[in-house]
Order: sequence, then structure tokens, then C-alpha cells
Amino acid sequence: MRQTGGGRNEKGPSAVELEVFRHLFTAIAEEMGAALRRAAFSPNIKERRDYSCALFDPAGVAVSVGDHMPVHLGAMPMSVEAALAELGELAPGDVACLNDPFHGGTHLPDVTLVSAVHAPSGTLLGYVASRAHHSDMGGSTPGSMPLAREIYEEGLRIPPVRLHRAGARNEDLWRLLLANVRTPRERAGDLDAQLAALHTGARRLLEIAARRGVEDTLAAMHGLVAYADRLVAAGIDFVPDGRYVAEDFLEDDGFGSGPIPICVTLTISGSEATVDFTGTSAQVPGGVNAVAAITASAVRYAVRCVVEALVGEELPAGGGSMRAVQLLLPEASVVHARPPAAVAAGNVETSQRVTDVVLSAFAEALPDLMPALSQGTMNNTTLGGTDPRTGEPFAYYETVGGGMGAGPERDGLSGVHVHMSNSLNTPVEALEHAYPFRVTRYQLRRGSGGAGKHRGGDGLRRDVMVLAPARVALLSERRTVEPRGARGGRDGATGANVVIRAGVEEPLPGKATFVIAAGDVVSVRSPGGGGWGAPE
Repeated sequence: MRQTGGGRNEKGPSAVELEVFRHLFTAIAEEMGAALRRAAFSPNIKERRDYSCALFDPAGVAVSVGDHMPVHLGAMPMSVEAALAELGELAPGDVACLNDPFHGGTHLPDVTLVSAVHAPSGTLLGYVASRAHHSDMGGSTPGSMPLAREIYEEGLRIPPVRLHRAGARNEDLWRLLLANVRTPRERAGDLDAQLAALHTGARRLLEIAARRGVEDTLAAMHGLVAYADRLVAAGIDFVPDGRYVAEDFLEDDGFGSGPIPICVTLTISGSEATVDFTGTSAQVPGGVNAVAAITASAVRYAVRCVVEALVGEELPAGGGSMRAVQLLLPEASVVHARPPAAVAAGNVETSQRVTDVVLSAFAEALPDLMPALSQGTMNNTTLGGTDPRTGEPFAYYETVGGGMGAGPERDGLSGVHVHMSNSLNTPVEALEHAYPFRVTRYQLRRGSGGAGKHRGGDGLRRDVMVLAPARVALLSERRTVEPRGARGGRDGATGANVVIRAGVEEPLPGKATFVIAAGDVVSVRSPGGGGWGAPE
């Protein structure tokens, strides 16, 4: 997690200038996201906003990240690094494309595009990147989130390649990509939307450099990363020195492995922290394995949350290089998977558990600051088949919100996405318009949040009736073990997956792949958050 910043001038920007540049760079990432969302084809991106955009300096260090998906943003620097290592310097008009979890990606549905931005003089100003979760990338089930034993079952794997060279699209690669997905027109539209985001970011960065000067712009990038690093060090210095240990479990991998332990030892020494996952389970047959980029992303997110609470200020540059944090990952484990491990759920489920266990370690040091555990899952739901209205294949993917853990000052929110997911719940109207579905029930699970001085947020129940035969894949956690309360607060309720056939409910495991008929209902019931403090 220790990286170096980009260029700078000798004098360096003043504090006021840094703040101005901070907002200018942040606006770039946010406008990139807005452009991607407006141009996207799929409800997963347009409605759920399952995408992220970011600006990087010439060394590939994040300078600004949009208010998008934490699980994407913490891992995107590794995508930029992998693209540059594999392809060398990106020339003007080049666009790198990748999704390979073992070469800078996270899981196969997340496709990342990267391009370089050069000033008219030829000076490299930095890189812009967009990542979006595509609702199908091939594989054994629609939605590319199957129960799988190898990554080859999960979909099309794209190492860092040039999708565009000198402004011209690689048509052979384009045809190959679209030939291996179930919904090629939707994929083409979403990839074009990602390209639009890159063009937007490049244009805005060039405008800033023209107005403020190339050297001052590069110096501001370096200055913001350095300032973020100082804030991280200052925040860690507030944590009492010591060694703090926490352990939590993934319930299963869908193939009989489980419980699967994730262990962390957090060592604080002055303004430095070591996060050591020694003792964590070796990688398992099912797809809950997380690559190093995912684990680093979750650790970065947890550290950023704690530091911002301690210093009372939002970190610029996405938290900087995090050089004050050393990350130790055992090789070929569920937090550092190696090929050919299946990894689809590592991005969405294991990232949540890594967040839980790191925050639990910080809670040992700062018990009065840290909240209770939130739902701890993304409740991944994919359905696919043939739409009887059009005769065309469809692939639907969604994560379902749940209960947020309560904190020392307030109740947890209900029915929201938490921690590594920052998406929205797809509106009923959008679902029923885009897919052969009827949403028969959509409500909060009242009372599923844990009781306490501050109550945990409630989970959701969403029942979707399919109007045509469909193949379903569910990847979820917290179906047998409750999200823990804190400081005497009660645990939140577990979630549940149910299929309803002819009015009869059939319980399902947390991870399952199955076929349903027209008229059947898939019911996803998400966990509540833990309560904080003993109930009064």
C-alpha cells in the first residue's frame, strides 16, 4: 500500500491553493461518474450506480476518487499499475481495458478502462479510469456470479489490453468481447459510457492545466497525496499503541467449506500501523476467495473511516498512498487468492468480512468510537433467461441493501448499502420495465435491527416474480451468524433466501444456483445491523 507521488515544483502550492485544487480534482471524478451514469444502458449502472471513476497522478497514485463504490476505488490503483506494467506507456488516444482479478482486476464483471492525459506540450498529466460492474461477462450462469470452483467458470477474463490505440478501436478485440457475453448490445452501450467518462475526465484535467499551469497542477497532485499521508499518520497516532486481534468467519463457500476464518492482527506503533492476516484460511474451492487488490481496498476503506473520525476531516486523494499502513497477506489464502481460484464472491462478500474484522480490531483499541457491525453482505442476486417480450437474452444483477450498525451517537440506517458497497436499490419501476419481472413485495424487515441504546438499522425484503423461466444465482452471507452488536447492544437478525413456488416457501442456503419457472418468486431477506450500547 506504499506508493510514491507524481511531479512537483520546488516551491509547492500553498494551503489555499491545495484546497482549490482538491475541489477541482474531486469535481473531475464526480463529473466522470455523472457522464457514465447518463450514458449507460443497463439498470445496474444507470439506476444502481454500480460504477466508480478516479483521477491518478503520473505515478498512478489516486489524486481524486468520486463518491462511488469503496470496493472499486481502493483497488483501482492496482488496475492502473497493472495496465502500465503490462502495456508500457499509454500514448494519446490509447485506452487500456482489463478485468482479470490476477492482473489488476477484482472479479470478472468489473471492467476497468484507463487512459493517459497529456498536455499539448506532451507532458503526462496523469491517468483517468472508469470501472463498471457489467451485468454479464459470460461464464456458466447469467450475470457471471455463479457457484464455481475455477475462475474459468466465471466468465471472460481480460488481461490488460489496448481496447483503443491512437484513438482507433481494436475491432477484433471488440468483436471477441461481445461474442462471449449474453447481452452484447447492453455491454457495448455500457463500455461506450465508460469511454465517455474517460473523455470527460481528460477534457476537464486539460482545462485545469491550461488555466492553472502544468507545473502547478502536477505540484498540487503531489501536495494532496503528501497531505493525505500526513493526515493518515496523524490519525493513526491517536490510536493507542498496542497489538489488537480480531477474528470473524465466512459462513461457507457453497461447496461445503466453512466456517472460513479471517484473522487479523493490528499493530499500532506511533504513527504507523501493520495489518497482518496471518492465520486466515487458505483459499477454498468456492468463489469467496479475494485477490490482494480486494483485501487492500477493504483495509484502505476501514483505515480511512477510522482516521477521518479521529482527525475530524475528510481525507483528500482517496486517503493518499497509505504508506503509514503495512499490509501482510498470506499467499494463496482467501485474502490473497492465486490462480485458478474462483473469486466472484471475494469482491462482494469477503470484502465485507475483511471490513468487519479490521473494524473489530480497531474496536479493541477504540471501543467508544467504533460502531456495531452492519449487515456484512451484499445479498448478490442474479437472474437470467430469455425475455418473452423481445425474444432476447436478459441478465439481471443486483445487490440488496440491509441494516447499518448503530454507532455511539445515533441509530443505524435501514435498508441501505453499507461499507464496501455504496450502490442504490434499483427502483421497482426500472426493474419491471427492463426485465420480465413483477416485484410482489418490497419492504423493511421491521425489528431485524439489534436493540440497544442506539438501535441497528433494519434489513429489507424483496420478492421478485419471474414471468419466464430463469436461472438464478445467489451469493450471500450472514444467513446463520448474526451481525454483532457493540458495547452491550444486541445482535442484528440474520438474513434469509427463499424461493416461493405455488405459494409454498422453500428455504435456500446462502449460496445457491437453481432454475425457476414462470410465476415462481425469489425472496431475498437481508440482515439487520447490530445495536450499540445496552438497551435502556
